[in-house]
Amino acid sequence: MTERAPLSRKLTAIAESATLKVDAKAKALQAAGRPVVSYAAGEPDFATPSFIVDAAAEALHDPANFRYTPAAGLPVLREAIAAKTSRDSGLEVPASRIIVTNGGKQAVYQAFQAVVNPGDEVLLPAPYWTTYPEAIALADGIPVEVFAGAEQEYKVTVEQLEAARTDKTTVLVFVSPSNPTGSVYTLEETKAIGEWALEHGIWVISDEIYQNLVYEGARAVSIVEAVPALAEQTILVNGVAKTYAMTGWRVGWMIGPADAIKLAGNLQSHLSSNVNNVAQRAALAALTGPQTEVEQMRAAFDRRRRLIVAELSKIPGVTVPNPLGAFYAYPDVRGLLGREWHGKTVNTSLELADLILDEAEVAVVPGEAFGPSGYLRLSYALGDDALLEGVQRIQRLFS
Repeated sequence: MTERAPLSRKLTAIAESATLKVDAKAKALQAAGRPVVSYAAGEPDFATPSFIVDAAAEALHDPANFRYTPAAGLPVLREAIAAKTSRDSGLEVPASRIIVTNGGKQAVYQAFQAVVNPGDEVLLPAPYWTTYPEAIALADGIPVEVFAGAEQEYKVTVEQLEAARTDKTTVLVFVSPSNPTGSVYTLEETKAIGEWALEHGIWVISDEIYQNLVYEGARAVSIVEAVPALAEQTILVNGVAKTYAMTGWRVGWMIGPADAIKLAGNLQSHLSSNVNNVAQRAALAALTGPQTEVEQMRAAFDRRRRLIVAELSKIPGVTVPNPLGAFYAYPDVRGLLGREWHGKTVNTSLELADLILDEAEVAVVPGEAFGPSGYLRLSYALGDDALLEGVQRIQRLFS
């Protein structure tokens, strides 16, 4: 008998999401009765605001929501997204240049599919969200990491980008506020990078999913607001998941030039068609309804941010740049490596994360998931008591 044909080589090369893997392990330990505190998932611990849930419940009584709708999204939601984009990203865009997607991940995937050709190099500032390099590879592109450490607040410079650019460079990934670091680029930094990309004809995929979660008076300036001419070679990615505590509703979107959006729209028409209509109605309510609870959640994140930075900074050998956005702290833990802790020699942040889980029952994500070793990501999107308990366990572990 002839052996079965092999599985897809492309998909075989794709790694499982490291953040979801750590989160799943933490939840399994919790289910088994272990008192694990998990900083793994980038997911607000708040309930979705009730007015959004009410809009979804109302949508369940409209039979129109039980049918196919336009693959690119409900027209009324696309109009609401256009208004939000004008307000928060400084870009006036028609609804025809917006596609509603099944969460931000689908938008990221389709963005790379639309602008990357086989062998293209994609400049990927590191630390980066774990999905980016895999999405680039699925588009047959080559991710080129450009690393900025804690001393740069994890923000790359034009000089670094230029040093990494070759004649195969066609795309830059730009994320502000950043997952995993919480870093926010200033207007001047954003403008400089945008002008550099415009000069060299480089596409920009800008992930703005955390743009409304900023602190200390910071503002996440959109790269298309900083450099308006760049809009014709930029795809914006966004969604309701983080700002509105709607991670499970799976509603994101992508915005870009008409030709790129047409390609992505054709792909989505075959890939998934329209996003769940009830979830789209909920997203519409989120964008057009009262924002009081959004501000309350942001204020809670800010309080937790200040707490976790202060407590982590008490650990000798740990450096914590001040994150001005998102809900992550990204401490530099290289001062803890190459040493023996509780009878174990720890040389990498992967080994350090395992030690912290085994000895302190605290789940963190190692830097290897986001780029070089030597760092940890801790999401502070969890309850105040659990947040303090977990970081104090880490303090005791390394005291």
